[in-house]
Amino acid sequence: MKPARIEEKIQMPASWSDIPFGEHYRQALEAQLAPWWQKMFGYHLLKLGHLSTEIHTKECMIPHQFTVGEDPHLFDVAANPEALPFADKVIDACLMPHLLAYSHDPHWILREVDRVLIDDGWLILSGFNPFSLAGMAKLVPILRKQQPYCSRFFPSLRVFDWLGLLNYEVLYHRNCQALPWLSSEKRVNKRCGGLGVMSVIVARKRTYPLTPTPLKFKQPKVKISTALGATKEISKSKQFR
Repeated sequence: MKPARIEEKIQMPASWSDIPFGEHYRQALEAQLAPWWQKMFGYHLLKLGHLSTEIHTKECMIPHQFTVGEDPHLFDVAANPEALPFADKVIDACLMPHLLAYSHDPHWILREVDRVLIDDGWLILSGFNPFSLAGMAKLVPILRKQQPYCSRFFPSLRVFDWLGLLNYEVLYHRNCQALPWLSSEKRVNKRCGGLGVMSVIVARKRTYPLTPTPLKFKQPKVKISTALGATKEISKSKQFR
């Protein structure tokens, strides 16, 4: 298994339209997340990366929604996702579409997002499935330098492992867009979701006490004299039987 951190930096596309069949990916992602927006509450929704700016989140119950990226002309807050300018535990939910796929250090990204998320905060991830048609195309040398095959295809189990180390509970996972050139509403893409090109993960941050303290129950105190007297009465009753 290749290490998660690499020295080479991968250029993230500025829009879904810069990825072949990107609009289908965007629509499929919005369809997968639609039932979840009504379940998220809080004050701040953080949308990280270029691709997050085009994801419609109007149905989300969180009122303050803002984007963060390195370009000050495209984002509400200009900052490096690896060094977010926020205090600890102030963000209620974070949307990261394909950010790990274009990151040279996904561990660092996850740790930084975990730092700013509140307890029980929501984390939404998406990426490319290596066990799909796109994963097979990535094996072709000519395509490796083109979008989206130049990015990193992490297996879902590996991402689950990273989230588990940070105490995140995966609430939802789905692979969608088996045939990326078709709409997400087509019957083939609905029935063959397991082979989908795009992986969608919805997780929630769980916080457990480091030193669990068991409950102490008060037991009634019994006098030794009372206990001895009860024992003698029982022994006498047995003699007369």
